[in-house]
Amino acid sequence: MKCVLLYHAFSSCWNNGNAHFVRGVARELASLGHQVIVYEPADGWSRSNALADGAADALVEVTELFADVEIRAYEPTLDLDEAVDGADLVLVHEWNPPELIAEIGRRRLSGSFVALFHDTHHRAVTAPDEMARFELDGFDGVLAFGEALRQIYQQRGWARRAFTWHEAADTALYHPLPDIARTDDLVWIGNWGDGERRAELAEFLIGPVAALGLRAAIHGVRYSPEALSAIDAAGIAYRGWLPAHRVPAAFAAAQVTVHVPRAPYAKALPGIPTIRMFEAMACGIPLVSAPWDDAEGLFPDGSYLKARTGREMQDALRTLLADPDLATDISAAGLQVIAERHSCRHRALELLTLTENIRGRQAQPTRLEEAHL
Repeated sequence: MKCVLLYHAFSSCWNNGNAHFVRGVARELASLGHQVIVYEPADGWSRSNALADGAADALVEVTELFADVEIRAYEPTLDLDEAVDGADLVLVHEWNPPELIAEIGRRRLSGSFVALFHDTHHRAVTAPDEMARFELDGFDGVLAFGEALRQIYQQRGWARRAFTWHEAADTALYHPLPDIARTDDLVWIGNWGDGERRAELAEFLIGPVAALGLRAAIHGVRYSPEALSAIDAAGIAYRGWLPAHRVPAAFAAAQVTVHVPRAPYAKALPGIPTIRMFEAMACGIPLVSAPWDDAEGLFPDGSYLKARTGREMQDALRTLLADPDLATDISAAGLQVIAERHSCRHRALELLTLTENIRGRQAQPTRLEEAHL
């Protein structure tokens, strides 16, 4: 098939976590013999910030790592007729402008390709008015990265069909690197953003690290002066932005990491972990999670530890660092669940199966309540 992906950023992952997953899926589609073309704006917000952060070399590395994927940057506007010409599958991300999304829907109504809208954010609950303005009538369905999000599309009638399509780990990049020496006790990789998890980071990351006196490092962007001050006071090294393809080395250099979901996912959208949870397990680093409801049973017991309070996080970290056998068991369980259920190859195959099913029954919409990949 000819697969066309329209994303606000593919070459840059600066404050753009969904790029990790989309890159992995694009890689797997190409490895399965499909033509994959990705369109991104040349002056996109994530890409522009990455360049301002002095990361031009990282963007070049991405194009080299994903050489089988054709990345086309456009400016100022995209020629949609040319982009979808001959396409079998068009995948459009929700951070694209509403006008572009609407135009893709209109072309789908007069074309023969399968068009899917990909939602990987919490705006459905935090900014529903923004999501309601999207014209999705022409799309064959929505790919929601969690069942709770899929149900919102069903309940609000935003689309004819919606399917649950979880993120996963790009195991071609995310895997153990045993030759790297472990120089940190703990590493956390994530962005401050708009402070959606300010209290959670204080309770489940900064506080426990300070109490235990750990050698710890934080990577990420958009940290407020107050956040940086708290990190420094806790004795944590702040190391700035780390491009996604360099994350496995950072995981390999630490003994443990933590999962701290943003408040909308922990409270309003249960069952949706951060992409880092998949990636940490794929890299074989033991993980302790702050409160998060695995409502869909993505990760079995024993693949990570849970902490309901900051004190429990402190105790869990102390236990993991003092018990190498337990750490090894958790690491092995995490690696197993990724290998069996949560790689980008799994998601690419799910996407291909869905596309073929839609092509085979274009006139028969799937019942939303049954649409779980």
